[in-house]
Amino acid sequence: MTLSNIEYEIMARPVAGQEEILTPDALAFIIDLEDKFGARRRELMAAREGLQHRLDQGEQLDFPPETVDIRQADWTVRPAPGDLQDRRVEITGPVDRKMVINALNSGANAFMADFEDSNTPTWENLINGQINLRDANSGSIEFTNETNGKEYRLMDNPAVLMVRPRGLHMVEQHLRVGGQAISASLFDFGLYLFHNRDLLQQKGSGAYFYLPKLEHYLEARLWRDILKHAEDRLGLPRGAVRVTILIETITASFQLDEILYELKDHITALNCGRWDYIFSFIKKFSAHAGHILPDRGAVTMTCHFLRSYSLNLIRVCHRRGAHAMGGMAAQIPIKNDVDANRAAIEKFIADKNREATDGHDGTWVAHPGLVDQAREIFDRHMPGPNQLDRRREDVEVTAADLLTVPGGEITEAGLRQNINVGLLYLKSWLGGLGCVPLYHLMEDAATAEISRTQLWQWRRHRANLADGRVISDDLMTEFLDQECAALREAQGDDPFLKDAESLFRDLVMSDRLEDFLTTPAYDYILRYERDGRL
Repeated sequence: MTLSNIEYEIMARPVAGQEEILTPDALAFIIDLEDKFGARRRELMAAREGLQHRLDQGEQLDFPPETVDIRQADWTVRPAPGDLQDRRVEITGPVDRKMVINALNSGANAFMADFEDSNTPTWENLINGQINLRDANSGSIEFTNETNGKEYRLMDNPAVLMVRPRGLHMVEQHLRVGGQAISASLFDFGLYLFHNRDLLQQKGSGAYFYLPKLEHYLEARLWRDILKHAEDRLGLPRGAVRVTILIETITASFQLDEILYELKDHITALNCGRWDYIFSFIKKFSAHAGHILPDRGAVTMTCHFLRSYSLNLIRVCHRRGAHAMGGMAAQIPIKNDVDANRAAIEKFIADKNREATDGHDGTWVAHPGLVDQAREIFDRHMPGPNQLDRRREDVEVTAADLLTVPGGEITEAGLRQNINVGLLYLKSWLGGLGCVPLYHLMEDAATAEISRTQLWQWRRHRANLADGRVISDDLMTEFLDQECAALREAQGDDPFLKDAESLFRDLVMSDRLEDFLTTPAYDYILRYERDGRL
């Protein structure tokens, strides 16, 4: 496939350096991926809608009966490459230039550069992100802070670079092929692989990806075929591209063996994407009053359904020879408040101790200041590069374990916090920043989704506050009005806050629960770009 016979259009103002990323050959490569797999992706997204309808009607989740032979058979995945054998501490963050340098220099084993939940998909962010990752792999990346003149450069032995493209449900409206938006997953994945495969091979590494939000083993099969086709098209050996799958949907938790099996030539690990997992639990059972969760702060990894999910992931991964990665602790260091910092660090330490002693092979942190503490914990409990020899055959997890709804209260403070955090995060996202510290926690789209969907579900089912009040439409409107007014008073006439208020209110008060808040929010980004606001 060459560009000469392809009808395509770039629907965005050019970004400096864009011509180095959107070369004719690179465009032909990603458009070929879209041509081969776009229709199949759309069919799988329609299948998600069908399952949601059946769940709304009362269908129960269970382990797929048609794949019982896969779960019972003895097989393993391809061993991880050398630089992914030890993944005890990984750091994540967006793809802006300073963040990429700081994360690679953080002392973590790996850095997941994120085009998804911590990145607003403006055209500038996407193109600059690809430039930044290419420069990181070549070793030429550097950055100078124009305000204070501070310079940033890569140190020796940086972290292994991994990349998270956007989820299968998202499209990239800035690039249209035959009048239709291209898959955002294929856009992010394809451009990174195309421009970095040779650089990475020369360094003795490879193109490593985190793939988000899979809901079914057939979606893993789609990615398997994408990976094989991409390797063949670029002349790479089978297994040159390696992936880690984020298990961050309740449906995927019932199909761990199947997902590993479909991707066994390319997969190295599964990861407990806990925040999206909680969001998925709320969303999938949003129609049922019996599945209402308490305050977000009460839904911790010690809850039975989350602990079952984590332990089962370790058991399945180690049986199949894959790493079992722990999840993100959202705490960040707190300056100028010794007591608050001590409390946050105690929560962080308890979480990482649980992961290491349970048998996880590594964990995530949100801030460079926590890398050393996470490493010390895993060094103490995991003297080798991983814990693949800990099979956890003592773990037995049933469907009921994964579906147990935790108890706890819904408080006015928790409800107000969801509104406040949701509004502030959405304001930041609309302004072009997809990862923001709020109240000593690092918030991204996943944590904002929990806030948004909890509010919707509490209102939809007229849940009770701890003081006995019913969360009616009127009460929710009252709280929304009050929190919006308080933010306007504190932040003034901010146009992004005004749009965040309008969008967030619509999402919370809608008759239908929107699948992802970033879908309607993306329309705002496109409008801002057309108007020259971003």
